[in-house]
Amino acid sequence: MKKDYDLLIIGGGSAGLTAARFARQIGLTVALVEKGRVGGDCTWTGCVPSKTLLRAAKSAQTIKEAARFGTTTSQPTIDFKAVMGRVRSVIQEIFEAESPDTLQAEGIDVIQGEARFISPKTVSVDGREINARRYLVCTGAGPAIPPIDGLAEVDFLTYETIWDLEELPPRLAVVGGGPIGCELAQAFCRLGSSVTLVEGAERIMLQDEPEAADMLAKKLVQDGVDLRTDAALQRVEKTANGVRLILSGDAQLEADRVLVCVGRRPQVDGMGLDEAKVKHGRGGIQVNKHLRTDQANIYAAGDCTGGYQFTHYAGYQGFMAVRNAFLPFNKRSVLERVPWATFTDPEVAHVGLTEDQARDRHGDKVEAATWPMDQTDRWFMEGDSPGFLKVVNLSSGKLLGVTIVASRAGEMIQEWVLALDQGLKLSHMAESIHVYPTYSLATQQLASKLRVEQLFSGTMGKFLRRYARMVG
Repeated sequence: MKKDYDLLIIGGGSAGLTAARFARQIGLTVALVEKGRVGGDCTWTGCVPSKTLLRAAKSAQTIKEAARFGTTTSQPTIDFKAVMGRVRSVIQEIFEAESPDTLQAEGIDVIQGEARFISPKTVSVDGREINARRYLVCTGAGPAIPPIDGLAEVDFLTYETIWDLEELPPRLAVVGGGPIGCELAQAFCRLGSSVTLVEGAERIMLQDEPEAADMLAKKLVQDGVDLRTDAALQRVEKTANGVRLILSGDAQLEADRVLVCVGRRPQVDGMGLDEAKVKHGRGGIQVNKHLRTDQANIYAAGDCTGGYQFTHYAGYQGFMAVRNAFLPFNKRSVLERVPWATFTDPEVAHVGLTEDQARDRHGDKVEAATWPMDQTDRWFMEGDSPGFLKVVNLSSGKLLGVTIVASRAGEMIQEWVLALDQGLKLSHMAESIHVYPTYSLATQQLASKLRVEQLFSGTMGKFLRRYARMVG
């Protein structure tokens, strides 16, 4: 059978776009099928709009706090329509670099329509049958909607629909204390909404170190967020003026709008995966460590596989899926260690194991140390919120995990990601000179402190101290 393309990609988000461009780089013929908007969640409803909104909110907060830096100013006036206008303009600017016309100019055929497998070898797009040597499914994920009594009867928001707002909600209830919920709760609070953040667990940010979650929780409360943890949502009711949320313990909460942020669910329905004989379920498409499904010619990458749901990881997997499908020497592409950051103020960034996870695996061999950011001079200059750098390692110096809470944590974590990937030790971090005055100097400060303590402990420490005293 003649093949129409070397590679047909279903889904034009981060994974699909990265895969398509890499496939063209190695000379493959490529078609990208997208039933919605090219760019996926990240461009239209995720990273791009949320971080743009957070920047606007931080600008407002900076004005509110200007007096402590010696600048006298009036309180900010928030033009919410203008804020959302800027959000949409940034989306559009970023979209231009990945628009169908741009991709077509790069040699990627963009097909608008809904793709469905009619067999493991053939895909139908709105009635047109297409054959390819390999297929790559990158359909992403969508908002998870909990089965809460009454929720379907109210006009609730998700991270997909909140960008359609034209007016700032006077009272906003955010359900879910994960990264999305925390980011949007802080942003809307700083822009003027009365925000209540509801989390059923005992704390927010369950995937991060407890002390990082506690520090962020204090900052959210300081900003004005009404934070309610250990408060599971039981029922939602419509009222004459908005919405009533009934929480565990019969606590009640009145709001004008409800934003549901309780996670994301892989999108695997409606594309004929059964006809393709590809195993899948609510947890996503099943792939092996090389991102291949149980069909040798069909791969899947990104959020639809049910692993870590980050734009950078999806892009990585899109690249690796093409590599493994068409180039020799397959490489593991389903990773245990993936870095992430939550872009609240302060930011929370993490890579590797938490302290609890490390102790579960390695027991008493684990060491953990924390460096408060207020011991790094840049913190004083910026007048920042409290933060810290925490390193988890083995007694040998082998790094296991790092958590950073700081205003530039998302940037600071990168050298630790590289260090873990390359198998570096604390001693290497201590020997690398960092620029003064930067936030990243905290890396050298903590690593140097730990290295000196290690060198001057035990018998070796006694010898070195004696030697130092004897040198003429």
